[in-house]
This record gives sequence, C-alpha cells and structure tokens, in this order.
Amino acid sequence: MRRPKEDPRNRQSGPGAPTSKADHAYEAILQSILDGEYEPGERLVIERLARDLGVSVVPVREAIRRLESDGYVTFTRNIGATVTAIDLDRYPETIEAVAALEGIAIGLAAPHLTSTDLRRAREVNDRLRESLTKFDPTQFTRLNRRFHEILYGACPNRHILAILEREWALLDTTRRSAFTYIPERAARSVQEHDGLLEMIESGANSSEIERFARDHRMSTARRLLQHLGDKMEHADGSTDAVGGSR
Repeated sequence: MRRPKEDPRNRQSGPGAPTSKADHAYEAILQSILDGEYEPGERLVIERLARDLGVSVVPVREAIRRLESDGYVTFTRNIGATVTAIDLDRYPETIEAVAALEGIAIGLAAPHLTSTDLRRAREVNDRLRESLTKFDPTQFTRLNRRFHEILYGACPNRHILAILEREWALLDTTRRSAFTYIPERAARSVQEHDGLLEMIESGANSSEIERFARDHRMSTARRLLQHLGDKMEHADGSTDAVGGSR
C-alpha cells in the first residue's frame, strides 16, 4: 500500500513550517500527487489516508478540501475525491497562461543565466533524450520540469516566478497525462530544448527567446487537444455504430 510521503517540515517548528495536522496532511498528500504516486483520476480514500498518516479523518478531510480548492483534487458526488485529470475546458486557458508567463520569465532570465546554468540545462536535456528509449511519462515530466526550472529560475522578477510556480504545480498531473497520450511529442520537445539553449547561448534578444519558449509550451497543448478531440470523435462514432443514429 502506498503511503503519502511525510514532509520533513512536519517535524520542525518556526517560520514556514506547517502548524496543524491538516497542514501536515495537505503537504504529504500534495507531494504524493506531484510525485506521480497517485494517477490522474485515481480515488483518494480519506480513511486510508488518515490511517497511513497516523491522524484522524478530520484533518485529512480539511486537507482534501484545500487540495480541491487549489485544483489538485476533484470531488464528485457518489464517487468522492479523485486526483484531478485533464479538463478540456480548463486546460487551454491554463496552458496559455503558463506559456505566456514562462516565455516572459525565460526571456527575462536569459541575460542572467551563467555558463554553469546552461551546462546543467544541457545535462538534463541529455537525460531527457536518453529516457526516450525506455519512455516513462512520469520520469520524463520530472526531468522536463527540472530543465525549465533551471532556465526560468534566473528570472529577476520574483512575482512572475511565484505565479508561474503555482501554475506549473497545478499542471503537473496534466503534463503526466499529456506525455502518456502523445509520447511522440516528447522527442520533439527535447529537440526544441536544444533550439532554445542555442538561442540563449548565441545572445538572441529577449523577445525572440520569449516567443520561442511560449511556442514550445503551446505546441504540446495543441497536440494534446488534437489527440483528445480525435479520440472523442472516434468514441462517438463507435457509439453510433453500435447504438444506431443519435
């Protein structure tokens, strides 16, 4: 049985540390979701979580409500709490916001990236390339996240960074699903990383870098939406074939 990871901060006190059992439960469950231990659409059983965390169901319920408010969990009547999966209505708007914010952040960060930063980014992208031979969507997502963090992490605008980090976190389970649905996009994404690094190293202007980074993010979104649209259309056609005209 999987046990939600206990955040080390739960054993600490002082500024920034969780101060209640609900905080502890929130951090532990959230980390398990972000680590891919709970798949999109998987049901979260409150009683089991409480037992694994060594707390009553009350703080777990509060944690689940917070996770729902933050977008990580979806609560459905007669089903309960499940890890949020791809929402076609929400996904386009969210990914557009992330693409725009990340483009700006990387454009602003480019002049501040050191040779060490760029070397680390290339090393991560090389690992991404190697992972394509035995493709694991969760592992690819973790490495992909790290690559982008290295680049936008040098952005001098901390407010943009704070908003971007939150939106990235909300999309974590979606990105795992995205590369599961469209694994062929992963290889193209690695190639685009190479292009982005070459632009930064060659001293391209910030607006060009921003545009490239934004389009890179949007390419995955467009391909995923196309795939899901085709899948839904095929499912409707199969239903019609079995059940007759609608």
